[in-house]
Amino acid sequence: MTRDLIRIANAGGYWGDDPYALRRQVEGALPLDYVSIDYLAEVTMSILQKQRLKDPGAGYARDFITQIEPLLERILERRIRIITNAGGVNPMACAEALAAVARAKGLRLRLAVVSGDDIAPRLGELRARGVDLRNLETRESFAPFVEKALAANAYFGARPVVEALRGDPDLVICGRVTDTGITLAPMIHAFGWAATDYDHLAHGIVAGHIIECGAQATGGNFTDWQKVPSFVDMGFPIVECSPDGSFVVTKQPGSGGLVTAQTVREQLLYEMGDPQAYLTPDVIADFSSIQLQSAGPDRVRISGVKGRPPTDLLKVSVAYADGLKASGSLIISGPDAREKAEVFARVFWERCASELHKAGLPALDDTATEFIGDDSTHRGLSPEHLASEVLLRLSARCSDRKPLDVYRKLLPSMILSGPAGVAVTGGAPVISEVVSYWPALMPQEHALPVVALLEERGTGRLERISQTGPLAWPVTNGGGGSDTPVADPWTAYAVAGGATIRVPLMRLAHARSGDKGDTANIGLIGRSPECYAWLRDHITAERVKTWFASICHGPVERFAVPDLWALNFLLEGSLGGGGTRSLFIDAQGKTLSQALLRCQVEVPEALLATIRPQDAPCPGELIAEGGRA
Repeated sequence: MTRDLIRIANAGGYWGDDPYALRRQVEGALPLDYVSIDYLAEVTMSILQKQRLKDPGAGYARDFITQIEPLLERILERRIRIITNAGGVNPMACAEALAAVARAKGLRLRLAVVSGDDIAPRLGELRARGVDLRNLETRESFAPFVEKALAANAYFGARPVVEALRGDPDLVICGRVTDTGITLAPMIHAFGWAATDYDHLAHGIVAGHIIECGAQATGGNFTDWQKVPSFVDMGFPIVECSPDGSFVVTKQPGSGGLVTAQTVREQLLYEMGDPQAYLTPDVIADFSSIQLQSAGPDRVRISGVKGRPPTDLLKVSVAYADGLKASGSLIISGPDAREKAEVFARVFWERCASELHKAGLPALDDTATEFIGDDSTHRGLSPEHLASEVLLRLSARCSDRKPLDVYRKLLPSMILSGPAGVAVTGGAPVISEVVSYWPALMPQEHALPVVALLEERGTGRLERISQTGPLAWPVTNGGGGSDTPVADPWTAYAVAGGATIRVPLMRLAHARSGDKGDTANIGLIGRSPECYAWLRDHITAERVKTWFASICHGPVERFAVPDLWALNFLLEGSLGGGGTRSLFIDAQGKTLSQALLRCQVEVPEALLATIRPQDAPCPGELIAEGGRA
């Protein structure tokens, strides 16, 4: 028997997110059916793998146990099912730790564990069978990196989680399941969707994408941040899902944050590639088909999403050792803070190179100089340098520890041997290991999920009730991108003629940016259909490339998402290698959307009149604009 409505909440978008979000969801006024919690990123897997190598009982997100322990009774009373990938590289150990906590409270849990995604021990075997794991972005061969691999995991979709829910568990603990899969699975389970109900499945993927990053959908990181009533006790997102796939995004009543069409649009554009081809193991979702409308205060309805058959490939994330790095800093005060900082940086790197040469050591592989407080994240976009103080950040990466030892000991010596006005920020920088990310694809047949159902039956240990798997994947004939052009209902909405005015893009748009490896994405969203039409006709990939010339070292690609009033830009080679490899303070491109919104453009003055008051930026957000042309 299918349900008419289910509520799925999110209580975390990464390992280290708000530790009290789960409490607010569980104790909130809106009754919940499911809560999904996402802990895993590519680098997180390598950290967990290292922990497991030192301790066979480790390798999962221990914070999950801490967060859930005081809420277990309430979760069981309210029949809320928790679905999480906190299992990391050791989901069975996570289940055992959770059962021990429940046992101490006199509670008995039924747990489902999804595993089989860890392919690190099988890398040699897989390559022998012809699985080359060529880099998805650079097309490099994996062969030189095999011995450096620290972790390797295939991304499972919703299918094994659906199988787990059939056992009626209190909690489902997974390894590497896609962020969207842990939200889609309860929808499939509740509504009985088939593996070929692609439009329904695509709705579930969109729902998962909206809530997977926690409060980013409910006012967190929102461009128009002054509109958010409160950032205290932020309401994390909830989706109210119907059997036809449509759903409403909301949050717990009385909680902080904000849910509007604008906040949801921004999250939809987060970490977006080709909007017509959002690839998952369950379905290819077409984000250009999303229909979005306000459904009341803190409520936004999503419908109309189209889906296509998935490919027969799984994404694989490999984390590998990639040398060492360190970062140190000095506070440089004014007057002339920028000029002083530039002198410090030049002298330091000259001295460092000289000392390495004298010692017969190799040069550093890479270095970075950042003037934090004066254009460090928006490099090259500030025409003036008026900072009264600068945090000078000097970073280096090298495959050899010895050159970094010279670097780290030399930096503190600059405090008393350069221009005046330096404040001490600490001792010698700490050298840390660099763990790089290697994305690849592999046939699904080589990584099959296993689902185990376990229960506490008063024996003082978890007992395995059943085990299903390896689960074979359904045969599909899906492909990648769509050949169907995106329909644009706003082709006749361009505003032209009349007086013009010079304004920052923020007057016309709001935005959200993120990362995929070394590629940054920026979603630029019009504040009205007319604003979107102007952006479409004037903000080209070439123009964005010119604006970001000091940041973007690769090509820029542009995609249109008319129904969301949006453009999506992919800026390749913009993040210094991305992830932990990058030496930049903003290695994930989070600030680049704000950089784009600072750019000045000349527009028809009448265009600003098309923006509804509730969609306009707050006066405090506006950067001083130029005069009329």
